[in-house]
Amino acid sequence: MRPSGRKLNELRPVTIETGITRHAEGSCLIKMGDTHVLCTASLEDRVPPFLKNTGLGWVTAEYGMLPRATHSRMNREAKRGQSGRTQEIQRLIGRSLRAGLDRVALGERQITIDCDVIQADGGTRCASITGGWVALRLAVDKLMKAREVISDPLVDPVAAVSCGIYAGQPVLDLDYPEDSEAGTDGNFVMTGSGKLIEVQMSAEGATFSRDQMNQLLDLAEAGISGLVTVQNEAVGR
Repeated sequence: MRPSGRKLNELRPVTIETGITRHAEGSCLIKMGDTHVLCTASLEDRVPPFLKNTGLGWVTAEYGMLPRATHSRMNREAKRGQSGRTQEIQRLIGRSLRAGLDRVALGERQITIDCDVIQADGGTRCASITGGWVALRLAVDKLMKAREVISDPLVDPVAAVSCGIYAGQPVLDLDYPEDSEAGTDGNFVMTGSGKLIEVQMSAEGATFSRDQMNQLLDLAEAGISGLVTVQNEAVGR
């Protein structure tokens, strides 16, 4: 029995509320169980120096956790400096979202996705990617409505979910009690059409078999299909 009482292949309750902030070109609050992340998309008519005069667009990301997002207070990273974990997650979010993007169609402009974890209960990077795509979709919709892009730069939804081996069983969408005790855990990033973008898997205290890895991939594929449905409903597609 999972601590939450969920089935092995059951996602936590997922909701995505859009239009959370006034000024961002796209925004949403994603809740995956007790993990809550505010995602915003900011559009700029510039690109990093290495992309100037290439005609290519860029999507990048920043990630952070509020001081009381976890059980005990942590200092803001603006005060103590970014951790290696934060930098790694930011890069993961950025490259994941770029995988579903036609950078030529976007044109020479940049969209920055900010993911701020309000409350953490496992899977914050996965929730950030899933909610980040919704914020990105809303920002791109504004560009299309204003006829600033000719064709849709977003070719496929992008979502992410965690899976792991908990109490000897493959389970979908780990919450903190499971994540902290899982013998194997992984993060899976995929497109809406089922293509893999990134897989991060590691064993802690127990190895895993090829068969178990395949079981986790199957769970992730089904879970991401469900997340994409929620994403599309949130953006009216």
